[in-house]
Amino acid sequence: MARRIAMIAAAVLAALLAMSAAATEIGATDRTTAAKQSTLRFDVAENPKKFVFSKEGYLYPEGTLNGNDGVKADGSPLFPNKVVGEWTCYGSHLGKGATTKKGPWVVTTQMFQLGPQFGKRTIVTAGYEIPNQGVDIARAVIGGTGKYATSRGEQHQQLLGFGKTQGVKLRVRIDVR
Repeated sequence: MARRIAMIAAAVLAALLAMSAAATEIGATDRTTAAKQSTLRFDVAENPKKFVFSKEGYLYPEGTLNGNDGVKADGSPLFPNKVVGEWTCYGSHLGKGATTKKGPWVVTTQMFQLGPQFGKRTIVTAGYEIPNQGVDIARAVIGGTGKYATSRGEQHQQLLGFGKTQGVKLRVRIDVR
């Protein structure tokens, strides 16, 4: 009987030591993470010479806009039967704004609403845009909804030019994971 009690006591002691080691390891991990964390603080002064904008448009299958505007003068889609979703873009001009010739001219957030039901399948991207036609720029996929709720990845965008209505025309590829 004494031998059995000694064995149980040894097992309990071993379990307590294992839990203590695990707790120490968790604490060390927390301390390591805390050591890597930093707090950034800033004062921000807005530049009143820059302005924020918001744009909307239509998503078409790649290749639809070859030589076409994609939007009628009244703002409706030129190819209503080919619309696969809606595009919303908001952002701010950088540098010399619309007169910028190279480098970033705007920083934007873009929402790609896929399909007719808003909020069901959306991809959201953020990043810089450049005024150079046909030049690829990478942007971050920062999230979405539905099957894209935890998505990350890259959007690759090229400026195709401006339509007759002065709306931007883009070619976009979004790689999501």
